[in-house]
Amino acid sequence: MRFIDLTRPLGATVPVFPGDPPAILECIATVREHGFASHRIAASVHTGTHIDAPAHMQEGGKLLSDIGVERYFGRGVLVDARGTTAVTATALKNIELRRGDIVLVLTGWSAQYGSKRYYADYPEIAPSFAQLLADAHVSLVGMDTPSPDRPHYLVHKLLLSRDVLIIENLTRLEELQEAKEFEVTALPAYWEADAAPIRVVARIP
Repeated sequence: MRFIDLTRPLGATVPVFPGDPPAILECIATVREHGFASHRIAASVHTGTHIDAPAHMQEGGKLLSDIGVERYFGRGVLVDARGTTAVTATALKNIELRRGDIVLVLTGWSAQYGSKRYYADYPEIAPSFAQLLADAHVSLVGMDTPSPDRPHYLVHKLLLSRDVLIIENLTRLEELQEAKEFEVTALPAYWEADAAPIRVVARIP
């Protein structure tokens, strides 16, 4: 059995989406001075590897705290979409989707993480691809890019309106290429919010 952590570490130097405030990770107590260590963190809930709930794009939509924990476990499905600028429905050719699947989209864009290009030129998910995921009632879709789309966020709205949650800023998806099957655990912080940091781990039997 093998475990692959698909998560980016969250710290004071983590890149943030353009327009978001920089993340702050500040030491507020030390073992030497206080007898214990503690830190304070301040960041947008959309910083680093995180998950979007319907409330991110819907007035009155579900918060993460409204979603059952069972949604964060499932069969993993890897979609290899490297070399494209738009992930269309053709990327799902010969892939059988099941209700409750966790679909991970490999674009290779993770290699740009930390560069100026990462937030500027990332490949997008096309509405045709998103529609097939929604129609199959998958639980989650995750990608190695900062977003599935750009303003006016049509894909965000399509997926979240159909209760398909979105994970952004994944890494190491290339390591799943040779896996015949794998399971995903994707547990977010239990926050009453429209998004939260998430730890995403693939388990290969």
